[in-house]
Amino acid sequence: LYEAELLGADALTDLAVLKIEADALVPVDIGSTADLQIGDVAIAAGSPLGLEGGPTVSVGVLSAFNREVQTGPDITDRLLGMLQTDAPITRGSSGGALVDAQGRLMGITTAIGVSDAGAEGIGFAIPVELMTRITDEIVETGDVRHAFLGVSLQNYFEDENGSQIPAGAAITSIEPDTGADAATLDVGDRIIFIDTNPIVTGEDVVNGLRRYRVGDTVQITVVRNDQTLIVDVVLGERPENLP
Repeated sequence: LYEAELLGADALTDLAVLKIEADALVPVDIGSTADLQIGDVAIAAGSPLGLEGGPTVSVGVLSAFNREVQTGPDITDRLLGMLQTDAPITRGSSGGALVDAQGRLMGITTAIGVSDAGAEGIGFAIPVELMTRITDEIVETGDVRHAFLGVSLQNYFEDENGSQIPAGAAITSIEPDTGADAATLDVGDRIIFIDTNPIVTGEDVVNGLRRYRVGDTVQITVVRNDQTLIVDVVLGERPENLP
């Protein structure tokens, strides 16, 4: 056991940074979720149920990307953009590593799926890219500020062979004095990329922006009146009263 100092925490992502004094520690290799696919091996490390004898590892697969997890009764009690795995995770494992087949960190285990019947055998982890952004900012400043575009969105659908296929996020309103307002985005614009990351739904926009800092400039690709435009937007700070 080590005595730890809390450097900072972020309630929105359920992450914190602790500082300890110790020698000969080996840092985990930082991986990426960019090249991962559903079905890839996922290995969870933690201390389930507080069992004696040291940490436990459990093995499964990466089951899904960008899951939304409701963690409490309020609309604010939710985690976005989560990785889903069937590697067994239980109480005491939260905060442990989720690694790929090469032992590289892909996420931090955070929650388990529970229904009226009990635990459902699925768990959720914060992607490593979001974790790195949050923890780096805590180490640097002791606090976390979340980026804000300043728009309301609804999913846009296109007809394909008689089926409605999600094809971007349509802007329904723009907040004044925000990055979106200053960049002259328009109501009705359909967002299809943030930088090089494709946008299929409004949730993709929210999840994507979580990986940027306040003050970052992003390229937003939109479709406006059948024309494709690229707009540079300087991200503001997310208001605290947003759900």
